[in-house]
Amino acid sequence: MTRAPSPLGHPGRYAPWLAGAHQRARRLLARLPWPLREFLVFGFKQAWASLFGAIMLALIIVTKLVWSPDWPVHRYDALFAAAILVQVAFVLLKLEELEEAKIIFLFHVVGTVMEIFKTHVGSWTYPEAAVLRIGGVPLFTGFMYASVGSYMVRVIRLFDMRFAHYPPFWTTALLAGLIYVNFFTHHYVVDGRYVLFVAAFVIYGRSRIYFTVDAVPRWMPLLLACFLTSFFIWIAENIGTATNTWRYAGQGDWQLVSLAKMGSWFLLLIISFVLVTIVHPPRPPDAAGGKVPPVTPDFADAGISAKNGAVAGEER
Repeated sequence: MTRAPSPLGHPGRYAPWLAGAHQRARRLLARLPWPLREFLVFGFKQAWASLFGAIMLALIIVTKLVWSPDWPVHRYDALFAAAILVQVAFVLLKLEELEEAKIIFLFHVVGTVMEIFKTHVGSWTYPEAAVLRIGGVPLFTGFMYASVGSYMVRVIRLFDMRFAHYPPFWTTALLAGLIYVNFFTHHYVVDGRYVLFVAAFVIYGRSRIYFTVDAVPRWMPLLLACFLTSFFIWIAENIGTATNTWRYAGQGDWQLVSLAKMGSWFLLLIISFVLVTIVHPPRPPDAAGGKVPPVTPDFADAGISAKNGAVAGEER
């Protein structure tokens, strides 16, 4: 018997308490034409994966609009407290697994260490007061890096991502280490970022990400995914500077953050991929968790063509 497809993917990729909403959304989306359904599902999954970062940006905007310097708690400290509550809620509500939260904490540490150095050398500043800070860095900033980590671990799970031609771990770890060191050393010696760009293309040039939006597995070059993600982070950077939450050197009146910052985030995303592989080792497209063929991750079962919304297989 043919059952309705599951356009939002297998329920196991979402928190158990969302099962009811997941089923209702499946029934609603199954009625839509395939191209529209795939477009909507892609947008929903991306938004759901970005939830932590979206909440952080919303908090930044709202606190900027309502906060008063006369209030007993500084805005940055309130952002730190709110970020902790959000992270705890994500774990308790099973929006993130505990192992994922651990690697996200590593993003927090890696980001905070770099923030301390970068503010010390004047690359950017945090103009408002804060009690909870290390040097010139309010502690909430680590959660901005953690939001990138949260997005990456969630998007891999939601899109059931597989990786083809993924390089050996030692090469990626070495590249990530060199990139991280260069963020510090380029203030004192020759900037090696262009060499690192070339190295990234050499190491990851053949790497593909296979992802399932609705029913049909698709792919894109891993480096293209990094570039596109860096663009959206650049947009978030502009929200941060527009709200005067941080300010880059040379910024007086607000202006768009230089597009050159996308290059920095591109390299940081290479580091991010390496960190994420600690908890989510890259799976090849023909593995599918060792259970089902790679073309069936998002659909229950059927004999319907992929274009109509389903492919043959068994529900996991």
